[in-house]
Amino acid sequence: MHQVTLIPGDGIGPEVIEAAKNVIEAAGVQIDWDIVNAGADVYENEGVLIPERVFESIEKNKIALKGPITTPIGCGFQSINVLLRKKYDLFSNVRPVKTIPGINVPFQHVDLVIFRENTEDLYMGLEKKISEDAAEAVKRITKKGSTRIIRAAFDYADKNNKTKVAVVHKANIMKLTDGLFLQCAREIAEEYPHIHLQEVIIDNMCMQLVMHPSQFEVIVTTNLYGDILSDLCAGLVGGLGVVPGANIGENMAVFEAVHGSAPVIAGKNMANPTAVILSGAMMLDYLGEREKSQVISQAVTETIRQGKYLTKDLGGSASTTDMTKAIIENML
Repeated sequence: MHQVTLIPGDGIGPEVIEAAKNVIEAAGVQIDWDIVNAGADVYENEGVLIPERVFESIEKNKIALKGPITTPIGCGFQSINVLLRKKYDLFSNVRPVKTIPGINVPFQHVDLVIFRENTEDLYMGLEKKISEDAAEAVKRITKKGSTRIIRAAFDYADKNNKTKVAVVHKANIMKLTDGLFLQCAREIAEEYPHIHLQEVIIDNMCMQLVMHPSQFEVIVTTNLYGDILSDLCAGLVGGLGVVPGANIGENMAVFEAVHGSAPVIAGKNMANPTAVILSGAMMLDYLGEREKSQVISQAVTETIRQGKYLTKDLGGSASTTDMTKAIIENML
């Protein structure tokens, strides 16, 4: 029996989280769900975005499945996603991006995984005004931060029979910061002689991805570049609604859909559950339930390929509930 923290979130979050929960249970995985919540709805009722019980649950279980969460607009509100990454040192943001047959996109052979460093770079938010007309931000890259994300990417490639890892950088201009990241990649690549290191400058990578994305298998990069490339790659396969995600640390992980909370369609039973269901499948793989993870992923793929029960954003008219039922039926 696995102990997992379940955070429904806001907007469509509770609907898609319920879909993922039902699919995982239908796959036969025994999970004791510890359901706690955070976000704008909680703030309205309790005056805090993240109640202490959420932290306590995550720290106890070491693993969470999270729905999309709304960060209230206004001064003083930090992104909950960023807060969790920093608090628990979830340094590795992992985003698998794969073409699903049945989704009308220009490229039919995309199959890559992005490893984005999650704790450093400009995303640290260290900014200050230096005059009335100028401001500056700190771009911090460390050997420790670089080494562990790059090693995670190479370990993944090694375990999953990938032949290439692309390190994305701008070391030709930022010779100290990106230069350090690139040097760490070169050093770690020597430990994996059977895996080819591709060195790609960030602007060239953007062009290559929208021209020939199938040339890449594993991509590893810094925080800001990774944020941009993750969404760019999602666009190659149909958008954020079909792409799962995970934030992984040394002994803790939070799995989540990477799309927004879509309050406009909340409660209407029309949200696409694909991203959070696939995030749940990633979670099962992390828990050692690889066979069940593959069964769920294959069922999602088959449901979309069949095209009978798809939500509106995928070109169909099915409800969240109907699409979820179809996925479960394709597992049986």
